[in-house]
Amino acid sequence: MDTQSSQISSSQGFADGQNSAAKESKLSVHDLIHWRDPKKSGVVFGLSLLLLLSLAAFSVISVVSYLLLALLCVTITFRIYKSVIQAVQKSTEGHPFKALIEKDVSIPPETFRKHVDTSLTHINRALKQMSRLFLVEDLVDSLKLAVVMWLLTYVGAVFNGITILILADILLFAVPPVYEKNKTQIDQYIDLVRTQVNNTIAKLQEKLPGAMKRSKTE
Repeated sequence: MDTQSSQISSSQGFADGQNSAAKESKLSVHDLIHWRDPKKSGVVFGLSLLLLLSLAAFSVISVVSYLLLALLCVTITFRIYKSVIQAVQKSTEGHPFKALIEKDVSIPPETFRKHVDTSLTHINRALKQMSRLFLVEDLVDSLKLAVVMWLLTYVGAVFNGITILILADILLFAVPPVYEKNKTQIDQYIDLVRTQVNNTIAKLQEKLPGAMKRSKTE
């Protein structure tokens, strides 16, 4: 019994640690896009935008190769510099990256399985939703998808994938602070738009055959 209770407590402690880590990661992303720390947000925004612009100008292989080459140049130069300093000063500090080399960078099986299970849950949910939409379980929802796909054909004719990612990156770091400063006014306009959309959908559901609400069919 003591062994089982200790195993249960250790597993609960591990789960709590993972949950706290997940919450901290979510909070850190939230803080980044809301510019809680302007220096960190600026660095992340600048690097992500630079990476996307590089991908727009060069191939993925070239960008990855240049990044790894730059990293190797920095580490090799630092390694040679520290070796020269140690030889001149006759010190015995050892390898400058010893602490990083000895650090365990392997992925724990529990963490890997947890992410696989989470990904599988999202995949199954997406497959179920796609089946529902393409097999026209609800006519209005399928028509919504058709309209969105039709609009995306025009978006794809104007922008390529990298351009859309660049715009999404800019909006990700620009919209949250603007919304936070003008939350009241923006919420009012959003409520008006949502009301108009809901009224239009309700009228369509009344007129289109087979477009009954799920509450009636259930």
